[in-house]
Parts: sequence; C-alpha cells; structure tokens
Amino acid sequence: MTDWQRNSVAGPVGRPARELLSRSRLEAFSDGVFAIAITLLVLDLTVGAAAHRHLLRALLDLWPTYLAYVTSFFMIGIVWMGHHVIVSISTRIDRRLLKINLALLFVVAFLPFPTRLLAEFIRDSPAERVAAVFYGLWLLLISVALAGMWRYTSGKRRLLPDDFSQDQVDYMTRLFEPNIALFVFAIVLALILPQVAAALYLLIATLGFIRTA
Repeated sequence: MTDWQRNSVAGPVGRPARELLSRSRLEAFSDGVFAIAITLLVLDLTVGAAAHRHLLRALLDLWPTYLAYVTSFFMIGIVWMGHHVIVSISTRIDRRLLKINLALLFVVAFLPFPTRLLAEFIRDSPAERVAAVFYGLWLLLISVALAGMWRYTSGKRRLLPDDFSQDQVDYMTRLFEPNIALFVFAIVLALILPQVAAALYLLIATLGFIRTA
C-alpha cells in the first residue's frame, strides 16, 4: 500500500476514514440544528402594524418575549458549547452516541415552541401557569439530555482519551450536571408566581452560560 493510500484510509491520528466522516457529519448536522433553533427564536420579536403611533410602548410591552428569547438563547448556547466540548474530547463516535446526540437535538429543536408559549401567555392567567411550567420542564429536559450525553461519553471512560485525568472528568461532570433541585423549585414556583419563575429561569440560564463559557 502506498503512502497516498494509507492517508486516504486513515486520518491524521490513525482513525479510520469512516469514523472521521461520522464525526464531521455529526458536528455539521448538529451545528445546523443549533443554528436553526436559535434563529427561530427571533421570529417572535415582532410588533403590530398599528404600533407606529406608540412604538415605544409597543416595544416595552414585548418584555415577555425579550425574557423568553434571552433565556432560550442562553440555554441553546450552553448546549452548543457543551456539545462542542464533548464531541471534541471523544476519541471516537459510536452508534449509541449518535442516538443520544439525536435525542439532544430533538429537545433543542423543539425549544422555540415552549419559548413562544411563554412569551404569549405569561400575562394571561391561568394560561400563564401552564406555559411557565411547560417551559421550565423543557429547560430541565434539555439540561438532562446534555448531562446524559456527557455521562455516556465519560462512563467507564469508554470514549475518553487515555490522557484525560479523573480530575478533568470530575470537573466536566460538575459542569454539565443539571441543577435539578433549582429547576424543580422554579417549576413549582411557576404554579404560584409564573412571572417570578420566568425570571428565575433567566437567572438559571444566565449563570449556566457564564459558568460554561
């Protein structure tokens, strides 16, 4: 076999070409889903045709949409950064990781819908309670999905490089572990004070974004 044939079959670190293709396709497809989901969020930022007479008031009245947009933007940003780290660390891409990745993308791609519900109904009692609880549950599900992807990658060190220390594993686990207690508190709070819960969702997402960045 010539040097050219060897380079065609194996990548720069000796990985089979088929494995490298799986990694590139996973990253490209995932980035596309993240980009579409995060772009769809901005479509809810609209004002009515009659708002030109009181544009400032119309813009201020959109505060629920702003709140929901920023919260969801940060959540997608957290998942995108975490996803990038996990895929970059992984020594290979197996079929189970592909399936877990699809599950993560499923919950991320759906996020614009509960975001729109929160923005539309956060001031419409009693629908605001349903919207706030549903939104919180979906944020929790996204966090659990990202943590699950890392748990699989790091479990039994099945996809980690040999030089990845246990301290690094523990640090990454703490970084990706969802604060379930805080999410549950916010979701329960949404049953009583939906608008306060919505603000808490924003705080959780902001702190998570700062910690992950």
